[in-house]
Amino acid sequence: MQTILDSADQPAHDAFVEKKSEFIGDACHIDSLDEALAFVQTIRDQHPKARHVAYAAVCGGSDGRLAERMSDDGEPSGTAGKPILDVLRANEMTDCVVAVTRYFGGILLGSGGLIRAYSTGASITVKAANKAKIVPC
Repeated sequence: MQTILDSADQPAHDAFVEKKSEFIGDACHIDSLDEALAFVQTIRDQHPKARHVAYAAVCGGSDGRLAERMSDDGEPSGTAGKPILDVLRANEMTDCVVAVTRYFGGILLGSGGLIRAYSTGASITVKAANKAKIVPC
């Protein structure tokens, strides 16, 4: 397992444009799912004109159980939160949250396009983050 070291006030950050829609990723370390919700709210406050702020968070793991939470934030079901969560699972991440903000560019991406875009947004953000391997002691 590994985690993101970036704090909520200095989150990992990256962005890209897909068919005129801008996708902005932010990620930070959390100690609880409540901290994840607070972080997502700060991202929403930073981007009041954004159409969607989808996120996924994973917390826990010392006892072998992970608590997960995700939201599509108005995107079609399973096209935003789940791809972000899948990136966290694939990278074996815990105690972190990734939020991907979308500014709609006027071109519909379709379900497959949304899944790819949110997955890419999460991937580039996790790549940009300062990570640390968790070693049980």
